[in-house]
Amino acid sequence: MKIEPRTLPGFMELLPNEQILFEQMKEKIEKTYQKFGFLPLDTPILELSEILLAKAGGETEKQIYRFQKGETDIAMRFDLTVPLAKYVAKNYGNLSFPFRRYQIGKVYRGEKAQKGRFREFYQCDIDIIGDGELDLINDAEIPSVIYNIIKEIGFDDFTICINNRKILNGLFESINQEKNSVEIMRIIDKIQKIGEEKVKEELEELGVEENAITKIIEFIKIDGTNDEKLQALQNLNIENETFKLGVEELTEVVKYIKIFGVPEKNLQIDLSIARGLDYYTGTVYETFLNDYREIGSVCSGGRYENLAEYYTDKKLPGVGISIGLTRLFYKLNELSLMKVEKYSMADILIIPMLEDLSKPIELASKLREKGINTEIYLNNKKAKAKFKYADKLKIPYVIALGEDEINSAKLKVKKMETGEETTVNFDVDEIITCIKNIQVK
Repeated sequence: MKIEPRTLPGFMELLPNEQILFEQMKEKIEKTYQKFGFLPLDTPILELSEILLAKAGGETEKQIYRFQKGETDIAMRFDLTVPLAKYVAKNYGNLSFPFRRYQIGKVYRGEKAQKGRFREFYQCDIDIIGDGELDLINDAEIPSVIYNIIKEIGFDDFTICINNRKILNGLFESINQEKNSVEIMRIIDKIQKIGEEKVKEELEELGVEENAITKIIEFIKIDGTNDEKLQALQNLNIENETFKLGVEELTEVVKYIKIFGVPEKNLQIDLSIARGLDYYTGTVYETFLNDYREIGSVCSGGRYENLAEYYTDKKLPGVGISIGLTRLFYKLNELSLMKVEKYSMADILIIPMLEDLSKPIELASKLREKGINTEIYLNNKKAKAKFKYADKLKIPYVIALGEDEINSAKLKVKKMETGEETTVNFDVDEIITCIKNIQVK
C-alpha cells in the first residue's frame, strides 16, 4: 500500500518558481532591515513552555503547539516577540543599547486553517529596545523602514496609518470609561472591518453609555490632513494629562517622520487604529495597500513600555513592527500581483557535448568563482532535450561545449530568450563581458 503524499492543512508549500519569488521578497525585506542597521537574530523554534506561556492566555494559549519530551515541557514559538524578550533578559549584560534587531523566521499557531491563514508562517520583525528609556524619535524612524520595504516589494500606492494609544486612553479617562479601555480599543480597532453601526452595538453590549459612545465615534471620525487632525485634537480641549501627552507625542513623531523622508501621501493619522494587543502603550502603526484593502494590514506594530517584564526587573521599553510574510505572499500571489520571472537560480547552463567532463566542470568552477550562478547538465540526453531543459527553466544563457570548442579555444554564448549567439574566446572574463553586453542590448 502506498501512502498518499499530502500536506497538513495550514502549511504552505510552493513550486520552485514560486519559492524563488518568495525568497526574493524575503531578501528585499532583510536587506532593508540591514540598511537601517538592524542586527540579525535567530531564536529556537522550541522553547520551555513556562517561558512562552509567561504572558500567554485566552486564544493564544489554546493555539500553542505544546508537547512533553521526557521530563521537559516544550512549546513551539507562536511569535517572535516573546523569544526576543527572553533573549534580551538573558543576554542583557552582553548587548549594546538601544538594541536594534531583526528576525525573520517561522512561527506556529494551531488556529483553524482557512484560505490565506496558516498554522506555520514566516514573520519578519524589527524592534528597537532601550535600557530604561527609549527616545521618541525611534518611533518616527519605523515608518521610514516600512516605506522603504513596501517600495522595494514594488508598490507605490500605500498608506502607513499611525495613532497613539495615550490619546485613546486619555479620551476614555475623560469620559469615565478607563475600566473598559482595553475592550473599547479592541472594538474600535475593528471599525474598518465591521462598520460604525456594529461598533456602536458592541460598545452598547459592553455597557458604555450612549453619550460616551457618541464622543468615541465623533473622536475617531475626525477627518482632514494630518496637520488638521492634530489641530482638531487640540481643539477638543480635553483636560486630561494622558490625552495631552499622546497628542504631543503624535505631533512630534509625525514631524520627524517627514524628516525621515516619508511622503505625506503615504502617511495618515488614523484615530481608529488602536492595535488589539494590550501591551502597546504609545505609537501604533498599520500599513495598507490602497487598492487591496481586503488583504488587511500588511505591516503593523507599535511602542511598548516593558518588553521583558516577566523575565527581569529591568525596564526595557521598545518599538517594533511585524510583517506576516507568508500570508502577504499568498494574498499577493492569489491576486496575481507577484510577477514570476525566474524558474531557475542559474545564470548559465553549460551543456557538455563530449564524454570527458573535465573542461565543462573546470569552466563552471571558474564562472562560479567570479560570482556567476552556473549549472552543468550532467545527464546523458540528446542535445535537443538539453536545450529544452534550459528553455523550460528560463535559464538566460547556454554554452554548448564539445571537442570543436575545446580545440579552437572558442565557444558560443547563446541568449535563450532571443536565440542570439555570440562567439567568444575560451576565457571566463570574456564570457562574463559578453553576457553583460548582451544584457545591455
